[in-house]
Amino acid sequence: MGKRDNRVAYINPIAAARARGPAQNSGPTIQDYLSRPRPTWEELKEQLEKKKKGSRALADFEDRMNNKWRKELAKNREKLLGNDKEKDKKTTDKEKEEKKEKKEKKKKEKKKSSRHSSFSSSSSSSDYSSSNSSESEDEDEKKSTKKKYKRKKASARKASDSSEEESDSESKSRKRKRKAERSHRDSSSESSVGSVSEEAEAKKKKRSSEEKDKIMDKSKKKRKKKHKKHGRKKKKKAASHSDSELD
Repeated sequence: MGKRDNRVAYINPIAAARARGPAQNSGPTIQDYLSRPRPTWEELKEQLEKKKKGSRALADFEDRMNNKWRKELAKNREKLLGNDKEKDKKTTDKEKEEKKEKKEKKKKEKKKSSRHSSFSSSSSSSDYSSSNSSESEDEDEKKSTKKKYKRKKASARKASDSSEEESDSESKSRKRKRKAERSHRDSSSESSVGSVSEEAEAKKKKRSSEEKDKIMDKSKKKRKKKHKKHGRKKKKKAASHSDSELD
Protein backbone atom coordinates (compact mmCIF):
# COMPACT_ATOMS: atom_id res chain seq x y z
CA MET A 1 0.00 0.00 0.00
CA GLY A 2 1.28 3.41 -0.91
CA LYS A 3 1.08 6.59 1.12
CA ARG A 4 -2.00 8.82 0.84
CA ASP A 5 -1.49 12.14 -0.94
CA ASN A 6 -2.45 14.84 1.59
CA ARG A 7 -1.03 17.75 -0.35
CA VAL A 8 -3.19 20.89 -0.83
CA ALA A 9 -2.85 23.36 -3.69
CA TYR A 10 -1.45 26.77 -2.52
CA ILE A 11 -3.36 29.78 -3.79
CA ASN A 12 -1.86 33.29 -3.72
CA PRO A 13 -4.50 35.55 -2.05
CA ILE A 14 -3.46 38.67 -3.97
CA ALA A 15 -3.75 36.86 -7.25
CA ALA A 16 -7.12 35.44 -6.21
CA ALA A 17 -8.41 38.92 -5.31
CA ARG A 18 -7.27 40.30 -8.62
CA ALA A 19 -9.01 37.43 -10.40
CA ARG A 20 -12.27 38.15 -8.53
CA GLY A 21 -12.34 41.72 -9.76
CA PRO A 22 -13.30 44.94 -7.91
CA ALA A 23 -15.29 44.61 -4.63
CA GLN A 24 -18.89 45.77 -4.38
CA ASN A 25 -19.57 49.25 -2.91
CA SER A 26 -20.71 48.53 0.67
CA GLY A 27 -20.33 52.16 1.93
CA PRO A 28 -18.47 55.47 1.56
CA THR A 29 -14.80 55.23 0.90
CA ILE A 30 -11.94 57.34 2.21
CA GLN A 31 -11.94 59.35 -0.97
CA ASP A 32 -15.61 60.16 -0.47
CA TYR A 33 -14.86 61.37 3.09
CA LEU A 34 -11.99 63.56 1.93
CA SER A 35 -14.00 65.00 -0.98
CA ARG A 36 -17.01 65.89 1.24
CA PRO A 37 -18.52 69.38 0.83
CA ARG A 38 -17.03 71.88 3.30
CA PRO A 39 -18.40 75.36 4.26
CA THR A 40 -16.51 78.48 3.36
CA TRP A 41 -15.18 81.01 5.88
CA GLU A 42 -18.13 83.35 5.27
CA GLU A 43 -20.63 80.57 5.89
CA LEU A 44 -18.82 79.74 9.15
CA LYS A 45 -19.05 83.36 10.31
CA GLU A 46 -22.79 83.39 9.58
CA GLN A 47 -23.29 80.21 11.62
CA LEU A 48 -21.36 81.67 14.59
CA GLU A 49 -23.43 84.86 14.47
CA LYS A 50 -26.64 82.83 14.47
CA LYS A 51 -25.45 80.92 17.56
CA LYS A 52 -24.64 84.19 19.33
CA LYS A 53 -28.05 85.59 18.52
CA GLY A 54 -29.68 82.49 19.93
CA SER A 55 -27.76 82.84 23.19
CA ARG A 56 -28.76 86.54 23.43
CA ALA A 57 -32.41 85.62 22.98
CA LEU A 58 -32.11 83.09 25.81
CA ALA A 59 -30.51 85.69 28.08
CA ASP A 60 -33.29 88.15 27.27
CA PHE A 61 -35.88 85.50 28.11
CA GLU A 62 -34.19 84.78 31.44
CA ASP A 63 -34.08 88.49 32.30
CA ARG A 64 -37.80 88.83 31.56
CA MET A 65 -38.62 85.85 33.77
CA ASN A 66 -36.46 87.21 36.57
CA ASN A 67 -38.26 90.57 36.39
CA LYS A 68 -41.64 88.82 36.58
CA TRP A 69 -40.54 86.81 39.60
CA ARG A 70 -39.23 89.93 41.29
CA LYS A 71 -42.54 91.69 40.78
CA GLU A 72 -44.46 88.71 42.22
CA LEU A 73 -42.15 88.57 45.21
CA ALA A 74 -42.58 92.26 45.87
CA LYS A 75 -46.40 91.86 45.75
CA ASN A 76 -46.31 88.95 48.17
CA ARG A 77 -44.07 90.91 50.54
CA GLU A 78 -46.41 93.88 50.46
CA LYS A 79 -49.35 91.62 51.27
CA LEU A 80 -47.55 90.01 54.18
CA LEU A 81 -46.31 93.33 55.51
CA GLY A 82 -49.80 94.81 55.14
CA ASN A 83 -51.25 91.96 57.18
CA ASP A 84 -48.61 92.50 59.87
CA LYS A 85 -49.36 96.23 59.93
CA GLU A 86 -53.08 95.56 60.25
CA LYS A 87 -52.43 93.18 63.14
CA ASP A 88 -50.21 95.76 64.84
CA LYS A 89 -52.93 98.40 64.39
CA LYS A 90 -55.55 96.09 65.88
CA THR A 91 -53.35 95.31 68.88
CA THR A 92 -52.58 98.99 69.43
CA ASP A 93 -56.30 99.83 69.23
CA LYS A 94 -57.12 97.13 71.77
CA GLU A 95 -54.42 98.37 74.13
CA LYS A 96 -55.74 101.92 73.87
CA GLU A 97 -59.27 100.76 74.62
CA GLU A 98 -58.09 98.76 77.64
CA LYS A 99 -56.17 101.77 78.98
CA LYS A 100 -59.26 103.96 78.59
CA GLU A 101 -61.39 101.41 80.44
CA LYS A 102 -58.84 101.21 83.27
CA LYS A 103 -58.77 105.01 83.60
CA GLU A 104 -62.58 105.19 83.73
CA LYS A 105 -62.67 102.47 86.42
CA LYS A 106 -60.08 104.34 88.50
CA LYS A 107 -62.11 107.56 88.23
CA LYS A 108 -65.28 105.76 89.36
CA GLU A 109 -63.44 104.16 92.30
CA LYS A 110 -62.05 107.55 93.36
CA LYS A 111 -65.51 109.06 93.30
CA LYS A 112 -66.89 106.20 95.41
CA SER A 113 -64.03 106.45 97.90
CA SER A 114 -64.51 110.22 98.23
CA ARG A 115 -68.21 109.68 99.00
CA HIS A 116 -67.45 107.01 101.57
CA SER A 117 -64.75 109.14 103.14
CA SER A 118 -67.20 112.03 103.63
CA PHE A 119 -69.62 109.70 105.39
CA SER A 120 -66.99 107.89 107.43
CA SER A 121 -65.09 111.03 108.60
CA SER A 122 -67.62 111.55 111.38
CA SER A 123 -67.46 107.97 112.61
CA SER A 124 -63.70 107.71 112.23
CA SER A 125 -63.02 110.00 115.19
CA SER A 126 -64.99 107.70 117.53
CA ASP A 127 -63.43 104.57 116.08
CA TYR A 128 -59.91 106.02 116.27
CA SER A 129 -59.68 105.75 120.06
CA SER A 130 -60.98 102.17 120.04
CA SER A 131 -58.60 101.24 117.25
CA ASN A 132 -55.70 102.78 119.19
CA SER A 133 -56.56 100.75 122.27
CA SER A 134 -56.91 97.57 120.24
CA GLU A 135 -53.62 98.29 118.51
CA SER A 136 -51.85 98.81 121.84
CA GLU A 137 -53.28 95.51 123.11
CA ASP A 138 -52.13 93.78 119.95
CA GLU A 139 -48.66 95.24 120.33
CA ASP A 140 -48.47 94.04 123.95
CA GLU A 141 -49.52 90.56 122.90
CA LYS A 142 -46.92 90.56 120.11
CA LYS A 143 -44.21 91.65 122.54
CA SER A 144 -45.13 88.95 125.03
CA THR A 145 -45.15 86.30 122.31
CA LYS A 146 -41.78 87.55 121.07
CA LYS A 147 -40.32 87.33 124.59
CA LYS A 148 -41.65 83.79 125.02
CA TYR A 149 -40.22 82.81 121.64
CA LYS A 150 -36.83 84.30 122.54
CA ARG A 151 -36.81 82.44 125.89
CA LYS A 152 -37.63 79.18 124.13
CA LYS A 153 -34.86 79.80 121.64
CA ALA A 154 -32.35 80.58 124.41
CA SER A 155 -33.31 77.42 126.34
CA ALA A 156 -33.08 75.35 123.18
CA ARG A 157 -29.66 76.83 122.43
CA LYS A 158 -28.44 76.12 125.95
CA ALA A 159 -29.68 72.55 125.73
CA SER A 160 -28.02 72.08 122.33
CA ASP A 161 -24.77 73.62 123.65
CA SER A 162 -24.79 71.37 126.70
CA SER A 163 -25.48 68.32 124.54
CA GLU A 164 -22.68 69.33 122.18
CA GLU A 165 -20.29 69.78 125.15
CA GLU A 166 -21.26 66.37 126.50
CA SER A 167 -20.77 64.78 123.10
CA ASP A 168 -17.39 66.52 122.74
CA SER A 169 -16.28 65.35 126.20
CA GLU A 170 -17.44 61.79 125.39
CA SER A 171 -15.61 61.84 122.07
CA LYS A 172 -12.46 63.17 123.77
CA SER A 173 -12.62 60.47 126.46
CA ARG A 174 -13.10 57.81 123.77
CA LYS A 175 -10.13 59.15 121.85
CA ARG A 176 -7.99 59.07 125.02
CA LYS A 177 -9.03 55.48 125.74
CA ARG A 178 -8.22 54.48 122.17
CA LYS A 179 -4.82 56.17 122.38
CA ALA A 180 -4.07 54.43 125.71
CA GLU A 181 -5.09 51.07 124.25
CA ARG A 182 -2.95 51.64 121.19
CA SER A 183 0.06 52.66 123.31
CA HIS A 184 -0.45 49.60 125.53
CA ARG A 185 -0.67 47.36 122.48
CA ASP A 186 2.43 48.92 121.00
CA SER A 187 4.39 48.54 124.24
CA SER A 188 3.24 44.93 124.65
CA SER A 189 4.14 44.17 121.04
CA GLU A 190 7.55 45.82 121.50
CA SER A 191 8.17 43.88 124.74
CA SER A 192 7.11 40.65 123.07
CA VAL A 193 9.39 41.42 120.14
CA GLY A 194 12.23 42.23 122.57
CA SER A 195 11.71 38.99 124.52
CA VAL A 196 11.61 37.00 121.30
CA SER A 197 14.82 38.65 120.11
CA GLU A 198 16.49 37.96 123.50
CA GLU A 199 15.45 34.31 123.39
CA ALA A 200 16.78 34.02 119.84
CA GLU A 201 20.09 35.58 120.89
CA ALA A 202 20.35 33.24 123.91
CA LYS A 203 19.69 30.25 121.66
CA LYS A 204 22.31 31.45 119.20
CA LYS A 205 24.85 31.86 122.06
CA LYS A 206 24.08 28.36 123.36
CA ARG A 207 24.48 26.90 119.89
CA SER A 208 27.75 28.74 119.36
CA SER A 209 29.08 27.61 122.79
CA GLU A 210 28.05 24.00 122.08
CA GLU A 211 29.70 24.12 118.68
CA LYS A 212 32.87 25.55 120.25
CA ASP A 213 32.86 22.79 122.89
CA LYS A 214 32.47 20.14 120.21
CA ILE A 215 35.30 21.62 118.21
CA MET A 216 37.54 21.71 121.34
CA ASP A 217 36.69 18.09 122.17
CA LYS A 218 37.54 17.01 118.64
CA SER A 219 40.84 18.88 118.71
CA LYS A 220 41.73 17.31 122.11
CA LYS A 221 40.97 13.83 120.82
CA LYS A 222 43.10 14.41 117.75
CA ARG A 223 46.01 15.61 119.93
CA LYS A 224 45.71 12.56 122.18
CA LYS A 225 45.78 10.25 119.19
CA LYS A 226 48.80 12.00 117.79
CA HIS A 227 50.59 11.77 121.18
CA LYS A 228 49.88 8.03 121.47
CA LYS A 229 51.19 7.40 117.96
CA HIS A 230 54.36 9.36 118.70
CA GLY A 231 54.94 7.40 121.96
CA ARG A 232 54.51 4.09 120.12
CA LYS A 233 57.00 5.15 117.48
CA LYS A 234 59.53 6.08 120.22
CA LYS A 235 59.08 2.73 121.93
CA LYS A 236 59.59 0.87 118.63
CA LYS A 237 62.74 2.88 117.91
CA ALA A 238 64.13 2.21 121.42
CA ALA A 239 63.39 -1.51 121.14
CA SER A 240 65.01 -1.74 117.73
CA HIS A 241 68.06 0.15 118.99
CA SER A 242 68.45 -2.18 122.01
CA ASP A 243 68.21 -5.25 119.78
CA SER A 244 70.90 -3.91 117.49
CA GLU A 245 73.25 -3.29 120.45
CA LEU A 246 72.77 -6.84 121.72
CA ASP A 247 73.67 -8.25 118.38
